Amino acid sequence: MSKEVVSYELDGDVAIIGLNRPEKRNAFNDELHKQLHTAVMRAGEEARCGVLFGHGECFSGGLDLAYAASMWESGQDHKLPYPRNYDTELIARGRIPFVSALHGATIGGGFEAAASTHIRVADETAFFALPEGQRGIFVGGAGSVRISRLIGTALMTDLMLTGRVLNADEALRFNAVQYVVPKGQALEKAVTLARRICANAPLTNFAITNALPRIRDMSYDDGIFVERLVSEYTLSPETTARLSEFLNKKAAPIKAPGGEGAL
Repeated sequence: MSKEVVSYELDGDVAIIGLNRPEKRNAFNDELHKQLHTAVMRAGEEARCGVLFGHGECFSGGLDLAYAASMWESGQDHKLPYPRNYDTELIARGRIPFVSALHGATIGGGFEAAASTHIRVADETAFFALPEGQRGIFVGGAGSVRISRLIGTALMTDLMLTGRVLNADEALRFNAVQYVVPKGQALEKAVTLARRICANAPLTNFAITNALPRIRDMSYDDGIFVERLVSEYTLSPETTARLSEFLNKKAAPIKAPGGEGAL
């Protein structure tokens, strides 16, 4: 039996998935990819939102280079049952939204996995890097697409060419993450956000995570056209019920930051 290198817990409507190779800094190898794929598929069936985190001292140190070198030398890499980044593609454009909780090293393939989630929470210990240039390799987990669209091609080029490392506050400033919290609080914050997301209409959540990135890639006119189609797709009896709750003042009001005013 394979060692469990990905943990899974269902907490109400939230699937909490953990990278569980702490002795290897949660580095990605074939087995971790396979088990993460299985966990993400399971989450899509039984949860309304997922949380991805790392056990141990960091989120992920990226690709397991010893494993990768042996695969490349033996010629086995091309025989894997699915592309290495297929699991993260299921996160990025799957059935439910995902929030990641990041701490410590979030580098290389770990940064790419984090970029596949829809909301990223970092604690103050998190740091981000793309050391592929120093290793003689190139990103292979869709980082050239996802990370560059988060932080911009110029900054990604800088990280890859120079080995620059971003701390949590810099990651927030450059849009690599959306929240920074004190040490040890990233998972708690991520689960709190996930529970809030679970309260949304599932069809709207699906449209947000799957339509928005595709509309971004379209022309102005095509984007507006598809937006109209998606807005019609999300209408359901639940829409009517939620609007009725709002109009009858049964829904929680939206408050300004600081709690002043509501609507």
